[in-house]
Amino acid sequence: MVSEHAAQVLVASNRGPVTYTLEENGELTAKRGGGGLVSGLSAIGDDADALWVCAALGDGDREAVRRGVGEPGVRMLDIDPQVHADAYNGIANSVLWFVHHMLYQTPLEPAFGPEFRAQWASYETYNRAFAEALAESAAAGAAVLVQDYHLALVPGMLRELRPDLRIGHFSHTPWAPVDYFRMLPDDVAEQLLRGILGADRAAFLTGRWADAFTECCVAVLGGTTGTRIGVHGLGADADFLRERSRRADVEERLVALREQIGGSGDRKVIVRVDRTELSKNIVRGLLAYRELLESRPEWRERVVHVAFAYPSRQDLSVYRDYTAEVQRVADEINSRFGVEGWTPVVLHVKDDFARSLAAYRLADVALVNPIRDGMNLVAKEVPVVSDEGCALVLSREAGAYEELGEDAIVVNPYDVTGTAAALHAALTMPLEERAERTKRLAAAATALPPAQWFLDQLRALG
Repeated sequence: MVSEHAAQVLVASNRGPVTYTLEENGELTAKRGGGGLVSGLSAIGDDADALWVCAALGDGDREAVRRGVGEPGVRMLDIDPQVHADAYNGIANSVLWFVHHMLYQTPLEPAFGPEFRAQWASYETYNRAFAEALAESAAAGAAVLVQDYHLALVPGMLRELRPDLRIGHFSHTPWAPVDYFRMLPDDVAEQLLRGILGADRAAFLTGRWADAFTECCVAVLGGTTGTRIGVHGLGADADFLRERSRRADVEERLVALREQIGGSGDRKVIVRVDRTELSKNIVRGLLAYRELLESRPEWRERVVHVAFAYPSRQDLSVYRDYTAEVQRVADEINSRFGVEGWTPVVLHVKDDFARSLAAYRLADVALVNPIRDGMNLVAKEVPVVSDEGCALVLSREAGAYEELGEDAIVVNPYDVTGTAAALHAALTMPLEERAERTKRLAAAATALPPAQWFLDQLRALG
């Protein structure tokens, strides 16, 4: 049954544009988020009959749904908390993320047994809840844009319920190569591919990920069964970043960071800003910096590594262990090389967007060395807001490499010695060359800003 006020454009994602907090006095407070989807939906205008379908993620969200509290244009689904936990942490984050980022230690993992099968049933239930809500909320012939690996089964389920809809699916992660993807149980691999192929169009951040998906479809199913494949390389929002990075709170953080860096203002600064995510390769980045200080002692007391490693998925033990290792290696470098007046690694683990922007502005070198990354917006954001121009050391395994590789210093993310050499090359790059490269990097990074990225997908559905 279609609802009375049916929407013409729908977005579906695990996380929505608003989150609710239940205060001690029983009041609910709402906090709105940003990002490409928010920008995109804003760009189509308030009169476009748009709806965002998302999951209630915490107690505040669930209470808001129960009380009937909500934002215009947002439908939040109160899915059973255990079903959501199994689908989100058990399957999406602990299986699909690991497969697409090739993170498994294969002598021991994965081992797909009864626990996996129970969690997979929850993943199916979770996806079905989204498909049913979208089917109920969409006007005849509406356009539906389904987001990411959390909702890979939704297009196929929705197609069965509402064959009249125009459905797109967008993958924000890499896509695993065939041999790695086929680590999944055969029936699950097939179900995932058929789920996405329920869309009229499946889109990816780079041609490389799109090709990998197509190769999986050919190997497992014999082809893509008429689904069109597209590529949309999400860019940085230049206007927002430039305006936001000049606000008073960022200026305050700049002063504080300069104090932590110390020296008389002539120290070079290597910056990284990441979630403490296994694929971001923070530990090897620190080891490369340690090797730089070891093999090129002339950099001691002349460079500081400002590393922001913001906590991610701390409810999973493997992430807690990784976060602890980041801290341990940073402490070891400071203990080994630090002297009075010079702390080699300035590590921050509390998320602070204003401080991240301040670091972008200060950076002489940006280190972005993921093992594997769908895109990596940090690589695109730093050149946009850098005050003096910034050399970019970039992993060839980041999706951003396709667009930025020509003007970056490119590294193999597993090669610590090679990354140390790249850091030295970046630190010694002539200022004029650095400025020219930064200009070209910023132009490439902002070629497809978030609103345009969203609208292009919408237009491509026809």
